[in-house]
Amino acid sequence: MCGVEKSQVFTDKSLMKSFVLLMSVLSLPLLAAEPYNALVLETVREMPDGGGYSTGRDAFDGLKRRVQVFDDTLRIDHLLKGPSFCSSATYIPFLEVLEKIHRQTKSLIEAATAPRLLPTEPDGSLLPDGFGVWGRWNANGPGTAGLFHDLDLGENFSDDAFREAKAGDFLKIFWIWGRGVGKFERGHSVVFTKVLPEGATGSRVQRVCFWSSHGYEDSRPSGMGEKCVPRSDIQNMIFSRLQNPENINRVLDADFPHENRYLSSLLDTESTIEEARRETGARVVQP
Repeated sequence: MCGVEKSQVFTDKSLMKSFVLLMSVLSLPLLAAEPYNALVLETVREMPDGGGYSTGRDAFDGLKRRVQVFDDTLRIDHLLKGPSFCSSATYIPFLEVLEKIHRQTKSLIEAATAPRLLPTEPDGSLLPDGFGVWGRWNANGPGTAGLFHDLDLGENFSDDAFREAKAGDFLKIFWIWGRGVGKFERGHSVVFTKVLPEGATGSRVQRVCFWSSHGYEDSRPSGMGEKCVPRSDIQNMIFSRLQNPENINRVLDADFPHENRYLSSLLDTESTIEEARRETGARVVQP
């Protein structure tokens, strides 16, 4: 550290905590260019394939079983097989990464934060779209990006040419058969894994690959796993990269609103990709 006296280093406790956190994670095996992306990929590779795709009560009950809090400590069962839907599938590796870092550092998730990560209100009802942590993640539009922006968990960006996207980034896909963002969108919450160029695996088009929970109209088993689709099926994308996991504790800040009104409005209103980017601070990577 050029020009810095030892007595000046880490006088801020939050800076010291961030340094210890990063060094602990860097000691884990790296599977991607970003250390937290590596943990995301490690986690989805551990999770069981299949289990069925569902947006019914069975999938929400499965989410509740996978995400629990005991003695103010978050407990994620990412190995539990069962029905899921896209945002419930991607929420599990997000939380499991936080839990892995917490086990490594013994200090990431504060006791009061853990219950805020449950998908339910204190009375046991599911958090509605745009409310709390899960409600943001599960919302129409840029749900994950909205959460990352509100808590400063990491960077949001659009990257249509995949110039900066990395395996292990969280990604919201907006399909071409939907309309805009919000009420009439058709979207998918996924973990980005790779891009296959034209000619790869016998395909004549560029294909985008990602991990999530998928439903299929043919005989393929539905549920969790990797899937690749033609790039031409995708209208828009917003990537979210986990960079500041310690900021999950900002849910305890007095100025953190329980409701993100933009996200909660998207069940009933239309928006645009430009507005979604503005609301989440997503920069546009030039092709």
